[in-house]
Amino acid sequence: MQTTRRFFLQTTCAAALVPKVVVAADETLPKSVPPHHEAMFWEPLPNDEVRCQLCPQMCRVSDGERGLCRVRENRSGKYYTLVHSKPSAIHVDPVEKKPLFHFRPGQKAFSLATAGCSLACRFCQNWELSQARPEDLRHTSLPPEAVVRRAQEAGAGIIAHTYSEPVVFYEYMRDICLAASGTGIGRVMISSGFIRKEPMEQLLPHLDAVKIDFKSFSHSFYVDVCSAQLRPVLDTLRRVHDSGVWLEIVVLVIPGLNDSAAEFEAMSMWIVQKLGRDVPVHFTRFHPAYRMMNLPNTPIATLERARKTAMEAGIRYAYCGNVPGHPGENTLCPGCGTEVIARRGFHIQRQNMANGRCRECGTVIAGVW
Repeated sequence: MQTTRRFFLQTTCAAALVPKVVVAADETLPKSVPPHHEAMFWEPLPNDEVRCQLCPQMCRVSDGERGLCRVRENRSGKYYTLVHSKPSAIHVDPVEKKPLFHFRPGQKAFSLATAGCSLACRFCQNWELSQARPEDLRHTSLPPEAVVRRAQEAGAGIIAHTYSEPVVFYEYMRDICLAASGTGIGRVMISSGFIRKEPMEQLLPHLDAVKIDFKSFSHSFYVDVCSAQLRPVLDTLRRVHDSGVWLEIVVLVIPGLNDSAAEFEAMSMWIVQKLGRDVPVHFTRFHPAYRMMNLPNTPIATLERARKTAMEAGIRYAYCGNVPGHPGENTLCPGCGTEVIARRGFHIQRQNMANGRCRECGTVIAGVW
């Protein structure tokens, strides 16, 4: 399928409501190992080995080998990223598709990703991208300054690092954020939050918003289903919140795995106690994907129960996601209950706010408006 430079070819879409993963068809390069760029956050070890210190996997990597993420490689005792300036997915989305409901609503987000991920979630809806090596996919040569220029040309007020796991293309994301500094473009990270303290703390001053996919409140879920750990994610959530960078949370509710009443309650109470009542929480519907094709879609009643539990725990902005037309998509004023933003899917239908306040009672609505 041939397209022009301005259009994009869809390559992956696990379900109608999952963000489209696309590449610029006539700008893509052949499948090959991309040129390398020296990585950050690693230490040399004897015998030309290195230890990656970017994410909690802490991979020990021999010469000529790669970390679990598939995109960082040891070459003669030095560690390199293979995906700097080489995105394999580019698209312009509504920011609500990330989803971010309280950060510049209605704006377009220039969204991009490379191959690779530091997790191995069995339910991944973009697995063809996240579980791939760079040489498995076509990629576009797009340096950080060109990303900013393309976002501006597209009329996008936001650049979102998304789709796979931005932690594994940390250097590229960081350089894009630096290039966008002072332009007025919002810099967003859509992540699992599985990252170590130092890299996250160095990145936060260059971000305007972060959305964390909070997979579960169970350590065993992270180990068995995602090949990861819960504690580093909890630490990242607190770190982002404490920094003042805008934070939203998404919980993909999977039938039989993370949908118990006890887990909803424990997670909601932790969020209120550690992050406060104003962090938006999106409970989104699971669609069968990747290695969990045997499971059903999440019942809408389960999402409603999760949302109710969160609101009863004190969370002011709790949502049902991936259910277009459901009233749980709308933002309600915590003061008087007025519907201040009405949505259908990823699109805003009407707003009833002025200067970040409810028009009816004047209550401040938390967010970046």
